[in-house]
Order: sequence, then C-alpha cells, then structure tokens
Amino acid sequence: MIELAYNGSGYNGWQRQPNAVSVQEELEKGLSLLLREPINLIGSGRTDTGVHAAQQFAHFDREAPIEDIPFLLFKLNHVLSQGIAVYRIFPVADTVHARFTATSRKYEYHIARRKTPFRPAMVYPLDMPLDIEAMNEAGKILLQHEDFQSFSLVKTQVKTFRCRITEARWVEEGTELVFHVRADRFLRGMVRALVGTLLEVGRNRLSLAELEEIILAKDRRKAGRAVPPDGLFLMEVTYPENAFSPPVCAS
Repeated sequence: MIELAYNGSGYNGWQRQPNAVSVQEELEKGLSLLLREPINLIGSGRTDTGVHAAQQFAHFDREAPIEDIPFLLFKLNHVLSQGIAVYRIFPVADTVHARFTATSRKYEYHIARRKTPFRPAMVYPLDMPLDIEAMNEAGKILLQHEDFQSFSLVKTQVKTFRCRITEARWVEEGTELVFHVRADRFLRGMVRALVGTLLEVGRNRLSLAELEEIILAKDRRKAGRAVPPDGLFLMEVTYPENAFSPPVCAS
C-alpha cells in the first residue's frame, strides 16, 4: 500500500488515460523503473483534472516482498516530479483493497474571500456576500438523502447514485471559506456540483425547499453549475481499524 499526496494542477486527474498526463501513470512509471517490473496501481478513488489530494492511497500486487522499503521510498520521491509526494509504502494483507476496503472519503473545497497572491491555483476566488448560515442549513439537507444523481456527471458508468453523506458544513478559516464534506463514496463531479449549488443558496438565488426538489429530481440539469477544480482537495481516506495491521505470513 502507498500513501501519497499531490498537487493536481499539472495533471489530468488520478486515473491513467491515453494522451494525457495523470498521477497514476507517473507513479506507475517510477515504481516500475525502481522495482524493474511492470507495476499497476489501484487507487482509493479517482480525482478529476486539476483536483488535489492531501491524502490518497493506492495498492499494487507483487509476489516478492520489497527488501528495503525506506530506500525505495527515498528513491521514488527523487524520481517523481515535485507535484507528487509519497509518504509511506507498507505491506498489507491480500484482502485489503485500496478502493473497496475504504469506508469513507473526505473532501474540502477552499474559497478565497479576498484576492491572494500565494496559491491562486489552489483556491476559488469569490468575494461576494454569502449567507453562510443558509449554506450550512443546506448542508444538513444533504445528510437526509442518499441519491445524488442530480450532482453526478451525466456520462458516467456507475451501478448506483447512492452515497451516504455524514458531514457537510461550511467553516470560515481565516480569509477562506471551506466546505467540508465526507461520505462513503462520491460520484464523478459530485463535490464540485454540490458546492456550486450550495453557493446559489448562499447568494439567495435558491431556497432550501428548491434544493430538496433538485435532489429529488435526479436530474443534473436542475442543479447549479460545477465550480472549478482549483479549490478541491481529497483530504482523507478512512479504512477499518486494523486494516493496515502487518499481514500474517504463512509458515
């Protein structure tokens, strides 16, 4: 299992794809070079183009154990570009799957409430007045529903649009307004569509009753526009307790 973080500004998302630079592709190339064998990674989830990750997990299968993990970690971080940092590489049991074993993911969306010269590609600038109390009431409504088809990209291959959101709140943090959202799973484009719609509530263009109607409509055309990816971060991926316990070796 690998724990890593990345600045998504220079990548077309996590997932490997033809004719585009992805985090998965660069990481696989680095590992394949150092381990001298083809490495295929499975991530805990996909992030779209321009989206960042403060914590991401990925696993790969390999028959032989890695003899010197600290040295591999050192070499890998020197092979990778500045935009990707690997924090840990560690063995897990064969039953642990980076995506399916995970129990929840947490995202944050950062909005700059005034112009900033420091990290403009990692925040969404928006200095207009917002009713944050109403936006938090809207967040509570999200916790009462499980079908979020209205906030999913239309062309996506999923068996269900059901997601269990357990946290959806806005917090003023210095000069930034941050949306914290946690769920067992997320649909493609879901967080950015949620943020765009809740901002409509904050601008008094959408009532709480109308928000509920949008959710029940199961129609992406009813929801607000998606905000840019710049301010979106995958912050945390949660696994069951003891999921990362050292694997038991056969005698």
